[in-house]
Amino acid sequence: MDKRLDKRIERFMNWMKREQIDLALVTSPTNIYYLTGFYSNPHERFMGLFLSLTGDLLLIVPELDQKQAIEKSNLTHVFGFSDAEGPDGIIRKHIQVSHNTRLGIEQGNINYKTVLWLQRLLQIENFLNLESGFNELRLIKDETEIKSLQEAAYFADRAVEIGIQSLQSGKSELEIIAEIEYQLKKQGIERMSFDTMVLTGKKSALPHGKPGKDKIQEGDFVLFDLGVVVNGYCSDISRTVIMGNPSEEQRKIYTIVRQAQQLAIETVKPNIPIKQVDLTAREYISKAGYGEYFIHRTGHGLGLDIHESPSIHEKNEEIIKQGMVFTIEPGIYLPQIGGVRIEDDVVVTDNGVHVLTTFTKELLQIGK
Repeated sequence: MDKRLDKRIERFMNWMKREQIDLALVTSPTNIYYLTGFYSNPHERFMGLFLSLTGDLLLIVPELDQKQAIEKSNLTHVFGFSDAEGPDGIIRKHIQVSHNTRLGIEQGNINYKTVLWLQRLLQIENFLNLESGFNELRLIKDETEIKSLQEAAYFADRAVEIGIQSLQSGKSELEIIAEIEYQLKKQGIERMSFDTMVLTGKKSALPHGKPGKDKIQEGDFVLFDLGVVVNGYCSDISRTVIMGNPSEEQRKIYTIVRQAQQLAIETVKPNIPIKQVDLTAREYISKAGYGEYFIHRTGHGLGLDIHESPSIHEKNEEIIKQGMVFTIEPGIYLPQIGGVRIEDDVVVTDNGVHVLTTFTKELLQIGK
């Protein structure tokens, strides 16, 4: 196994000891990948990595994934089960527990039906949450992770460029999305970090708007929010452009968001509270008179998941550390005019910050 993976498993085991967790069951595909190097989406089937304090690792996967799991993970104990048999027999045979065993699970990734199944199968009652352990481990990215995040950011920049080059009055949001994703797949990108967003006109004022058949028109803001996955790691970028000439207020709110974002980026450095990043952007937008229209946090952690720790909000007292990676994405959303969001991915360095996404933040006027 990769020495980096060995180190991650060792750190996770040490965390289990501190928390007095006897046995851990990891079911999140991203956390299994983080510890073993094997990734698969089992859909409705069971997939789980068991780790005990004795140092034993046992990966159970659907039979159709067993060969790939052995090759990718290099684990000694990888078992596959058929759809007819299910995983029960493998678990009974290889997992030794007592009534007092403290079993760690990822509470946000496991449903109540599965908990009841585990209680019946293993005859245990003591469940603890593993999520804080994974948050702690995954919070600081190593050099290899940052390299993948940098490459993902590069392709996010290219995706925005493709989208802007495709803009034309009369085209729909979905047409632009189709062109972006087609061109990326031609360049070898297998999947996006999340559903690509292209929102035009008043819909750009919806931070989580749904793209559709709406046609792009002169005078519209067009908001892009997208990301790609490279080696399992996600990027996330937002840019806003204008079709034709901006109105005075459109230009004003764009300038405010851009400056707020830049100030927030310049705030980032180790050993200060995370909330300061949010407050820097929020206070600037509020002083400009648009505080009520900045309706979400300033950013979120980025890594194997598109949203992970840390959360960049105004009450987060957590301290910024070198190696953290997160987004900085303030916005102003005016229902009758449209919205502006500018988002970059940043990695904390020893004395400041390095911005991974580099696409221009000038207000681009398309079609002029």
